[in-house]
Amino acid sequence: MSHRNARLTVFGRRLLVERVGSGRPVAHVAAEMGISRATAHKGVRRWRTEGDAGLADRSSRPRTTPHRTPAAVEARVCELRRSRKLGPARIGPILDLPASTVHRILVRHGLHRLAWLDRPTGEPVRRYERDRPGELVHVDIKKLGNIPDGGGWRAVGRTAGDRNRQATTDQRRSSTPVIGYSYIHSAVDDHSRLAYSEVLADERQDTAAGFWQRANTFFAAHGITVERVLTDNGACYKSRLFTQTLASAGITHKKIRPYRPQTNGKVERFNRTLLDEWAYLRPYTSNDERTAALADLLHTYNHHRCHTALAGKPPISRVNNAAGQYT
Repeated sequence: MSHRNARLTVFGRRLLVERVGSGRPVAHVAAEMGISRATAHKGVRRWRTEGDAGLADRSSRPRTTPHRTPAAVEARVCELRRSRKLGPARIGPILDLPASTVHRILVRHGLHRLAWLDRPTGEPVRRYERDRPGELVHVDIKKLGNIPDGGGWRAVGRTAGDRNRQATTDQRRSSTPVIGYSYIHSAVDDHSRLAYSEVLADERQDTAAGFWQRANTFFAAHGITVERVLTDNGACYKSRLFTQTLASAGITHKKIRPYRPQTNGKVERFNRTLLDEWAYLRPYTSNDERTAALADLLHTYNHHRCHTALAGKPPISRVNNAAGQYT
């Protein structure tokens, strides 16, 4: 394979062949190009035998590797990695292999990073991505505990936090109590990762249906026509109202296989981003303060935050590229 100091590239080999083909001696051409006669003859010979295909780079991998670790041993290394999640330093002594050899085996089989493995099964994660925005939108709900007025224990400590919690409950007992849970409904486009979220009071069918109508309006405002929606098997998503809400807009409803949240992984990963970069980013003094901060996070996520799956660009860039508005 070519490297940065290579004397010959595909273009260089073609130039070599053209000069030799014009009738010039191979030795003279080799001297001009700073290569040996043997290398020049090899390039000409490959071109005469294979044509233009013979000018392409070739792998430097040997045809045979007689000292390679036996396949049965490699299978045992992979089995220990999948079943017990052990690293090279742990697997090596078990099988009487150097840790470096174990690492090369894991790299060869794509098992050298635990982040690439599905934790329950130990199998490599198979990732997919739809071809265009709107082809599939992931929808899910994340439940968070409410924050009492004055701050919870994370902000003011256990004693004061418990006091604030009791005072807030007593103060609002006649109305809607703040102590309980908030439900973050989120929708993430599979192709662009464009996200929309709302903090709502429950996860009932009418709430989920209303959220989707507003989310669909959000995607439409960005030029995205939603074709399919993927959800888990929560009661609100299995309801007839939610399915009819999607059907009325010409959207197909898909549900994941039970106990298989990895299928809905893009919105599950977005839920973790919400926790790390919004909900638990700093202590909040009230539930309203935390809710108000969500809008800033969504704007940052969609317009400025780099995404590893998007070559370091924010989701809005892929939406614009799909619409032909290159930025």
